[in-house]
Amino acid sequence: MFRTRRINNERATRYATTAQFFEIYNEEMHSLLLLSFLLTADPEKAEQCFVGGLEECLNGIDVFMEWARLWARRAIVKNAIELVKPLPDQPKCQSLTSFQFRSTTKTNNFIGAIYSLGTFERFVFVMSLLERQSDEDCSALLCCKRRDIELARGKALKRLSETNSVCSPFKEALQGWEIIRKRPNMQPST
Repeated sequence: MFRTRRINNERATRYATTAQFFEIYNEEMHSLLLLSFLLTADPEKAEQCFVGGLEECLNGIDVFMEWARLWARRAIVKNAIELVKPLPDQPKCQSLTSFQFRSTTKTNNFIGAIYSLGTFERFVFVMSLLERQSDEDCSALLCCKRRDIELARGKALKRLSETNSVCSPFKEALQGWEIIRKRPNMQPST
C-alpha cells in the first residue's frame, strides 16, 4: 500500500502541471514572445502563436518536468509553422524598410536583418541556430528535406554576415521587445 502511494506521488511530481506551465510562460514571457515574433515576423501572428503555444502546453500530453521549458518553446515553433506555413520555395526577402528598430542604419539592425530573411530561411535560422534544434528536428517540423535546411541556413548566414551589424544582439532583442510591448494588443493581461 505504501509503495503504491509513493509511485503515484513520484509520477505526479515527474510531469509538468498546469500551474508549472503558467509559471514557465510567465517567467519566460519575453523570450517566448520574441521567439514568436522572430518566427512569424508579424505582431498579431506572434500573439496568436504565443497563446496557441500556451494552450497546447496546458491541453497537450503529459510532459516530464525536466522537458517543460523545451516543450513550451517547441509549442511556439509548431504554432508558428502552422500559422505561417514556411516552404523552401517561398518568395525571397522582405524589405528592411518595412521593419526598423531604433538602430540608425539598416546595417546596424540585427533583428531587422533576421526579419528581412525569406520566410523559410528565417524559420531555419531561428530554429537551428537560435533554438539549437537538430537538422533532423527542423526537417521533421518543417516537412522538408535535410538538404533544404542546410541550404536555407547557409543563405541566412550569408545574408546576415553581409549586414555588418555592430549592434549588440542583446540590445536589439530588448529594443524589439519594447516595440512589441508598446503595441496595445500585445501587452499581457494582468
